[in-house]
Amino acid sequence: MNLSLANRIQQQFTESATTKLAALASMAIPIEEAVRCMTASLKAEGKIMACGNGGSAADSQHFAAELLNRFEKERPPLAAIALTTDTSTLTSIANDYRYEDVFAKQVQALGRKGDVLLAISTSGNSPNVIEAIHAAHARGVTVVALTGRSGGKIAALLSVNDIHLCVPAERTARIQEVHLLTIHCLCDGIDALNLGETQ
Repeated sequence: MNLSLANRIQQQFTESATTKLAALASMAIPIEEAVRCMTASLKAEGKIMACGNGGSAADSQHFAAELLNRFEKERPPLAAIALTTDTSTLTSIANDYRYEDVFAKQVQALGRKGDVLLAISTSGNSPNVIEAIHAAHARGVTVVALTGRSGGKIAALLSVNDIHLCVPAERTARIQEVHLLTIHCLCDGIDALNLGETQ
């Protein structure tokens, strides 16, 4: 049976809300751990790098912008960089080497022990995000992986010091919607800790 357009829209909203509430149970504690990890890095003069493809690239840029500029409250800028924005760097690496290296080479150049990499992949299987995680581990950079479904290949790569934020859903759109909420939770939590509004 075909749904009316209005019913399809209502179904989208309902599924999104249901997915978010279902994700809360498994993601709240790992998100808190990620907030504390990122805040500790920033307080120690580290930085947060973020990477992903497509919608996840947009999420990387969104996250970095919220930290560099501000989220909801006035505070000094925080050190964050999206590894998805420099087209000359991305295209030269992809052309001279392989597309799988576009984030890894940037992590190799910019990453320092104590930094954090926010690695975003809806499927958990993005080859260039996987290579970035390998590069992060080699540089002593902690990984916060933001994935969906079962976490894909990325789930098996993470070390005991890394943090996995995995959305328990199958639909890409629903996973991405929870990713955006998670990014806002990270930004809000970092600000709350930095501004002394929570412990």
